[in-house]
Amino acid sequence: MARQKGIIKLKGTIGDITFYKTKDGHLAREKGGIDANRIKNDPAFQRTRENGSEFGRAGKAGKILRTALRALLLNTADGRMVSRLTQKMIKVIQADMVSERGLRNVIDGEAELLAGFEFNIRGKLGTSLFAPFVGAIDRVTGEITVDLDSFVPENLIAAPSGTTHFKIISAGAEIDFETEIFVEAHSETAILPWDAVATVAISQLNTVTPASTKPLFLALGVEFYQEVNGQMYPLKNGSYNPLALVQVSGL
Repeated sequence: MARQKGIIKLKGTIGDITFYKTKDGHLAREKGGIDANRIKNDPAFQRTRENGSEFGRAGKAGKILRTALRALLLNTADGRMVSRLTQKMIKVIQADMVSERGLRNVIDGEAELLAGFEFNIRGKLGTSLFAPFVGAIDRVTGEITVDLDSFVPENLIAAPSGTTHFKIISAGAEIDFETEIFVEAHSETAILPWDAVATVAISQLNTVTPASTKPLFLALGVEFYQEVNGQMYPLKNGSYNPLALVQVSGL
């Protein structure tokens, strides 16, 4: 892989060289690799096929999780979130101690490894929200909750420059990774002033299927706003909004 320099940047293929653009700039690479049919059938590439199968399964699992939390992710997430989540899903799948290699999956893996995953590297929940909170997943009732005692926003929320208001958001999700079916519920506070006045206690309830046997997730985040002439605008289009998985029950 080589980096393109000069005023004119190329895209496409010339001879054996492919020119393309990525988040890291305009790059070029030599065409090469092993024939796809050989990878598909040659016994020597059995491990490659197994790894590819599990990588694909991790990608699909990450996609259904993102789809389930789409209502919250519309206003957050960094440009590399998809690849970071896929890498984390691979770890979940590799923790499957039951299935054969190449057939390992999320259900028999350790979904709890996703706990703490930050959807936005530019604005992490762990470095934005310092107000103590209690998250809980009640599998019997299907109630996925988060509670925050009264707190002073200026003291316990590290907001980006320009912030005048914020709101707390959360979601509960029940996901069947095999059928790619999910149940999701989300909550949000009103838009609150980011000032030195203590908030009221915040309690959010997100209900999914009672007695579910599927993995359950609790996501918590903050959205930042700026008030201009009486109108509320998402601060910098939400690029610094944190969102993280704070509780996971994989069963």
